[in-house]
Amino acid sequence: MGGCARGAPRRRGHARRLRSAARRRARPLARGVVEGEVRPRTLTARDLRDCAHPARLGSDRSLPARRPRTPRRGSRHRARAPASSRDHRLKNRRVAADLLHVELNAVLSRAVQLGASDIHLKIGQPPIVRRDGELGVLPEHPPLTDLDLEAALAAVADLAPAKLHAFHETGELDIAYTANDLPRFRVNGFRQRGSISFAFRVIPKEVPSFEELRLPKGVGRLAEEHRGLVLVTGATGSGKTTTLAAVIDHINRTRRQHIVTIEDPIEILHADRGCIVNQREVGLDTDSFLAAVRRVLRQDPDVVLIGELRDSETAETALKAAESGHLVLSTMHTIDAAETVNRLIEFFPAIKQEQIRAILAGVLRGVVSQRLLPRVEGGRVAAVEVMVNNSRVADLIREQKVEEIPDAIAEGEFFDMQTFTDALIALVLAGEIDREVAANAATNRHDFLVALEQALKRTAAGIAHDRPQSEAAQDEPPGPDDDGQMPALRVAGAP
Repeated sequence: MGGCARGAPRRRGHARRLRSAARRRARPLARGVVEGEVRPRTLTARDLRDCAHPARLGSDRSLPARRPRTPRRGSRHRARAPASSRDHRLKNRRVAADLLHVELNAVLSRAVQLGASDIHLKIGQPPIVRRDGELGVLPEHPPLTDLDLEAALAAVADLAPAKLHAFHETGELDIAYTANDLPRFRVNGFRQRGSISFAFRVIPKEVPSFEELRLPKGVGRLAEEHRGLVLVTGATGSGKTTTLAAVIDHINRTRRQHIVTIEDPIEILHADRGCIVNQREVGLDTDSFLAAVRRVLRQDPDVVLIGELRDSETAETALKAAESGHLVLSTMHTIDAAETVNRLIEFFPAIKQEQIRAILAGVLRGVVSQRLLPRVEGGRVAAVEVMVNNSRVADLIREQKVEEIPDAIAEGEFFDMQTFTDALIALVLAGEIDREVAANAATNRHDFLVALEQALKRTAAGIAHDRPQSEAAQDEPPGPDDDGQMPALRVAGAP
């Protein structure tokens, strides 16, 4: 008992000495924080233990330096390399990019000379080009390596570090690329099996006219609209962007207005002619289609081009812009006018669809749907369906009878409408495309073949095919009959 009594004060005295030592060691630290000599940080449990045990502090009696954290595998907080190492790495990247920059431009130049519309770059394969719809290997070119594709990425994203950073985060890249003596390219980069692949789409330097694109008269009619919604639809690679560019160019040359385009990325560049043209790129000039569309009405536009209607919010904002008296142009990935109307309505929940039908029936001006087909003599030609909104089409939209829209188009010659069947028959009769190619492209193969046989019989008998009109007839406006009535408005039973 006596030993325990004598030991207790000894232990208490030892504890007091430890606390006093800790306070003495804390005073210089506090003074350093006040005077800016020491960077403050949160003390850890180990720091407190070291303060309480002088032997752990070392001879300088200061808090131990905090050990650097070792980043976990996959952690975003990786230790930074020394500056010299980083500079060396960046220099190597620039050298590699410069080396392939020349090679990349040579590949693209060769592909353009061959008349390619698309160029694909993939590890382990030589460059692959699409010409007249068919894929083929670029002659005399070795397979691409991972370093080639990394350098190509550095080259195409050289002026867009934000998009390069986004690619490393998401594995997706949409950007435009150009260089001296080369046309403009729309570039999509993506990761597959851990490596990088690219798809380059060639964009023409000059905007083709309606005549050069051989578009039907109805497209020019829609380009004359000053308000409402005009949609150009079709599968990827069907020429939607080129058709819209021709519409924008027509407006730019014939009006004095303000055009705002919202694209991802910007493909065809439009110089100011009669109009002011402001082109905004998603990811560079604005965060998203939705953000840009929401603000575009504050920019005093007359014409708004939205690269694509992708969701209900963008579609609803576009409809509101069209309702407020602006001309809105956009695209959708649908195959014909009827599917386009259905898809646009189905963006919205069932509770809003009736309201959207009413709005769409009022603001929709027309739908241009197109498919690119290989020509017999090489190259490709567009088969185009044109729907122009009239009172009958508007009623079909309101009354949920969209399936009857093809019949309304077939009977809408007076309004410059044209069905796919009419377009395909005209191309077959002109010898532009093969009969089997046309049948495969038709919406309904059987109906097309029946209509084609009837057209061939009329041609053999010397009877002009009523639909579609010849190019000469399309250049002339429909005139009145002898009785003064327009053909499509003839009174039933009149001779």
